[in-house]
Amino acid sequence: MKPVGLKRDLSLLDLTFVGVGGIIGSGWLLASQVAASVAGPSAIVSWLIGGIAIILVALVYAELAGALPEAGGTVRYPQYSHGSLVSFIIGWGGWLSWVATPPAEAEAITQYANNFAHILYNDKTGLLTLSGLIVSILLTVLFFVLNYFGVKLFAKVNTTVTWIKFVIPVATAILIMVFGFHGGNFVAHGGFFPDGFSATLMAIGSSGIIFSLQGFRQAVELAGEARNPKRDLPLAVILTVLICVAIYVLLEIAFVGALSPAMLAKGWHSLNLDAPFAELAVAVNLGWLAIILQADAMVSPAGTGLVYTASTARGLLAMAENGYLPKAFLKLHPKWRVPINALIFNMIIGILTLLPFSSWSKIISFVSVTGVISYLLGPVAASVLRRTAPEIERPVKIGGLSVVSPLAFIVAGLIVYWTGWPNTGYALGAVVVGLLIYFYYYSKGNFRARHLRAGLWLAVYLLFIIVWSYVGSKSFGGKNWVGAPWDTIIFAIVSLGAFAWGMRSGYRTEEIAETSRQIANGEY
Repeated sequence: MKPVGLKRDLSLLDLTFVGVGGIIGSGWLLASQVAASVAGPSAIVSWLIGGIAIILVALVYAELAGALPEAGGTVRYPQYSHGSLVSFIIGWGGWLSWVATPPAEAEAITQYANNFAHILYNDKTGLLTLSGLIVSILLTVLFFVLNYFGVKLFAKVNTTVTWIKFVIPVATAILIMVFGFHGGNFVAHGGFFPDGFSATLMAIGSSGIIFSLQGFRQAVELAGEARNPKRDLPLAVILTVLICVAIYVLLEIAFVGALSPAMLAKGWHSLNLDAPFAELAVAVNLGWLAIILQADAMVSPAGTGLVYTASTARGLLAMAENGYLPKAFLKLHPKWRVPINALIFNMIIGILTLLPFSSWSKIISFVSVTGVISYLLGPVAASVLRRTAPEIERPVKIGGLSVVSPLAFIVAGLIVYWTGWPNTGYALGAVVVGLLIYFYYYSKGNFRARHLRAGLWLAVYLLFIIVWSYVGSKSFGGKNWVGAPWDTIIFAIVSLGAFAWGMRSGYRTEEIAETSRQIANGEY
């Protein structure tokens, strides 16, 4: 059950804009270029595939969020369906992604600000300078301060910022296409698929596409503070994904089409614009737009950093509620009713994250892999809870869930694999290492052996992904012991088996039984 005391101040507009604000951040400023440098014009297809994958997952979460609207929902749902081990793996993986996102947005702001200050970012090394690092730290602290004074202030600031973040990217894409569009770019330097379809797939996880789109779940994390969660949450999740996928596809088309011959002279892999859309605006004689974009480069990432600071604290609160983090993270500020200790802890970890990942491009692959891990259990949990808790009302009941759920699970797993070795090894290794925390609490008698049996399938599946990334196709950084397309085909088959194992492992946990009782008695 959600912690008592959170204020229900968020409307449908607030929830939708939380999602849009979480998605339209540094990704719109930088990901179009990074994706094009990996996949060329076929990056447009990368966005579409990534969008379809996220829509499948979002549909599942729309059902879950409507039925069980709770703070930190993505951590709580697997607790209801499989118990503590699965919930910990999902929560830990998600937290690793979420806590690193505000610093990534701070880095994006700092990189764009270098166009004015020229002392914040080193173009040759692609890293922040000491001055840039200090600025990024101060921005991370600012995200904390704005969240400290309550969810209502956060929502007002975020809704205002998100209107700006919505209008400017759309206007930018349209204006750039109208004033400077080169249709020949879509077949230049090797055609539409210059490095084959494998590069199109690899771009989904490694170039910021999934990093950008995964913000849809921010509304789910703040479910405990929604005014009418059963009505508004599912609608907000679906609206968020549809709006943002359309915007990103439009931006990628505009970016590829607006590149000048000089910018493309050395091919797609050599693209290296410090401020991609601002420089394109200058190239098509829209200097005034470039000025606006330089200003928006401060606003858009700041909005996303603000959103993730809020939702990450709720995720940590949910993990503490599940029993595998200190109860101190359950503390709410007596006046502002926000999870204050969780906010402080995440701010400190976020600042420390800036040290090894001192550039936007270095952090996004890690964030994408760990973030997608938390998607894996949504499809399984929704299907298991249909069986183990059929009595719970579902305002949104997805038709064809028996097809949607396994597809969403397989696609989420494939995105992790396509991100490529060694990124998968680093990120999933960090998740596996985190199990030491879980077993510490298990040794104290917090959990039962059945939780281990119910979670064994997920631990085995994650280890399989690490090994398969290492031995798989060289297109995704592997040793090519299993080449394309058999690597992807076999991976999908194994993922379907893992989904079936996960379905069989789910059971009517004590938590879902108690929550069902509370719902029936009007206590939830």
